[in-house]
Amino acid sequence: MQSLEANGVATAYRTSGRGAPIVLLHGGEADHAMFDGLSRALDDRFTVIAYDQRDSGATRNPSSPYSLADLADDAAALIRGLGYDRAHVMGTSLGGLIAQALAARHPDSIDRLILSSTWKINRSPLQVNANAFRTLASYRADTAANAAKIAAFFFPPDCLRERPELIDIFRGNSRDDGQKARRGAILAQPVAADLATFDRPTLVLAGSEDRLIPNTETFAIARDLRRAETRVIERVGHVSSIQAPERVAEAVIAFLNS
Repeated sequence: MQSLEANGVATAYRTSGRGAPIVLLHGGEADHAMFDGLSRALDDRFTVIAYDQRDSGATRNPSSPYSLADLADDAAALIRGLGYDRAHVMGTSLGGLIAQALAARHPDSIDRLILSSTWKINRSPLQVNANAFRTLASYRADTAANAAKIAAFFFPPDCLRERPELIDIFRGNSRDDGQKARRGAILAQPVAADLATFDRPTLVLAGSEDRLIPNTETFAIARDLRRAETRVIERVGHVSSIQAPERVAEAVIAFLNS
């Protein structure tokens, strides 16, 4: 991976392919690797840029707290630092919140926007799906023992039966306690972002089997956007880029080429 210094952060990123740039923003507990399959499905048409956010993967940042706005500024700095005036941007789950903040704070850095399995930036997780987030919090007290229960919120049962190795994703990660605390604090401080003037074409994607973020919450984002379309990917859960990267790529390519 390569690294770019900006905003006091050494952001680790990986590029592949050729063509118009698309930047991928990962979820809260993931890193750039969640997009490995999607990157391969896109990089024959686009220059795919997948990077690690603060306290994720190989990125190095100070131990001070940060917000969604700071993470959005990091994304804008990466786009500029790689020599682009603007890029397509895709954010999933927490990455979708960062992408909304990016659209509000740096609209000129976005060509087209894709928001996947996410929710409106001004709503807390407990407002979106209180039962699910409270249950997950209890399970995370012992991730090793509860990995299968946690995975069930992110992948449909059929998927986990066919690919039980996905459960291992939830047995723990390499973040230390400080990193986990800073990442966890992001969602406790929703950031207001006015998207009423954002006029770039936007695709809002949801998996029909998403148990974590209801489709209605995801599609509510479209009501705040001038040029938004919605699409459901059938039979996939919250982490569609891992479960069905080719089908996600099909939707993304159709949107970006429309």
